Amino acid sequence: MKHILLLEDLAQIREWLRKIVLQVFPDAQIVEAARVADALARVTATKFDLALVDLGLPDGTGVDVVTKLRDVQAECQSVVVTIHDDDEHLFPALQAGAFGYILKEQPRELITEQLQRISQGEPPLSPSIARRVMSYFANKAKPRADATLPNVSLTERETEVLLRVAKGYTLPEIGVQLGLSRHTIADYVKQIYRKLNVSSRAEAALEAQRLGLFGR
Repeated sequence: MKHILLLEDLAQIREWLRKIVLQVFPDAQIVEAARVADALARVTATKFDLALVDLGLPDGTGVDVVTKLRDVQAECQSVVVTIHDDDEHLFPALQAGAFGYILKEQPRELITEQLQRISQGEPPLSPSIARRVMSYFANKAKPRADATLPNVSLTERETEVLLRVAKGYTLPEIGVQLGLSRHTIADYVKQIYRKLNVSSRAEAALEAQRLGLFGR
């Protein structure tokens, strides 16, 4: 991640996030913005690899920035960093194209760990957010009668990993549960995502529901 947009209106929190970002991506060039209008102007002028976006800004919502990035810089990964953990904020952000959703109230160490996942291709989601997404799809989606998906063949181990990913467990937690290293679990997650043709925990949770895994 070489070029990063940081959208946050409170200077103190913006500086706090900047330090965390530089800890994870020490060579990154960070462009800061405090308002939606400022961020949109920067998106027009600069190509970004990553955007950390607050939702409640003085002149609007960060969802507009996520949407703009999706439309003009599809390769940029937008991650919401917010205090809002309710469905009214979460799902519009995901529908707009957010790659991840992190809650500010978490300890710095946990936010650092979640941002580190980006380099491994894993969407950064706060555990409570991942569980909320899983619950949403569990309630909305109906399991397939045959509990299978066309052209998809998961091994027993991949199925075990998928179920735990869908339930919101972190990679280290899954590793402990299955007696495997975090890196091994990350490799399994990549294989699963590739087989299911998904790119997020939300989509993985939906596919797990369609496979009928939540009854296990």
